[in-house]
Amino acid sequence: MARQWLVFAYWAVVVAAAASSVARASPPPKLEVGFYKHTCLQAEDIVRNAVRRAVARDPGLAAGLIRMHFHDCFVRGCDASILLDSTPGNEAEKDSPANNPSLRGFEVIDEAKAVLEAHCPRTVSCADVLAFAARDGAYLAGGIDYRVPSGRRDGRVSIMDEVLDDNVPFPTFTVGELVESFKRKGLSADDMVTLSGAHTIGRSHCSSFTDRLYNFSGEPGRTDPALDPAYAADLKRRCPPSTDDMEDRTTVPIDPRTPASLDNQYFKNVLAHKVPLDSDQALLDSPWTAGIVAFHAAVGQAWEAKFAAAMVKMGLIEVLTGDEGEIRQKCSVVNHY
Repeated sequence: MARQWLVFAYWAVVVAAAASSVARASPPPKLEVGFYKHTCLQAEDIVRNAVRRAVARDPGLAAGLIRMHFHDCFVRGCDASILLDSTPGNEAEKDSPANNPSLRGFEVIDEAKAVLEAHCPRTVSCADVLAFAARDGAYLAGGIDYRVPSGRRDGRVSIMDEVLDDNVPFPTFTVGELVESFKRKGLSADDMVTLSGAHTIGRSHCSSFTDRLYNFSGEPGRTDPALDPAYAADLKRRCPPSTDDMEDRTTVPIDPRTPASLDNQYFKNVLAHKVPLDSDQALLDSPWTAGIVAFHAAVGQAWEAKFAAAMVKMGLIEVLTGDEGEIRQKCSVVNHY
């Protein structure tokens, strides 16, 4: 009974902390919930309907939209630079190996933006469309809902080489490198572990972890001993040595138990040593992050509340507001007027 009381008490403290973190992560002066209530009242409904149609066709797009928002915010802030196409004189973020071919959902943003332009021309930014779409993906995949402060403006610069230049973390990062990567963006170690839970609906290319299966620590034929043996055998069946190639398209679900549900199963998998990526297993290498993993695995409701708060906080990274940037008419190209 005492142990149950302690778990409940800790759950209450964490949920309160999650709520207060939303308050502490106060939006920039011109970012606010309901920003479009006077200029495009139906903006969020239009985006939500586009996401709902897309996820009904392909449930995997919910994860794709969440990941796209993350990759956008970690490079130049949440300015929709991830959506810009490359041009003859510039390779854009979307063509980085971290994004191409794995990043999905561009067509969902384009569909929503086209409807918005028909109803409210040059009013709703692509950066806000992406933030709304990520929220809607989380809701459709796991029932996690939250209010999104809006009023972001769109950037005009997108550079491929910036993606992996101390911005988007590598799947081979240690826990220390992960903590530092998120710290550079104003996010805590707790935020990092909490947001990692989105991997529960993600997929990974085999090439991102084949070294763990066939060449651990540079030893040919050696498998990472941290992997559960039965799970490692299953991964080897799905990812033969030939998939150790960046061009190979073979993927596996990061969470084979509930691959279409945004829930806390990912954290249970981490504890069971049944995750494919080094960066996921690394969460157990620090007593602090391992404790957060264990708590999220035990109390799903607490993780959901913290995930919502962390998504709001991430969505505030280096945003453009006011007269900064622009409102793109088409999300894949900068305006030419």
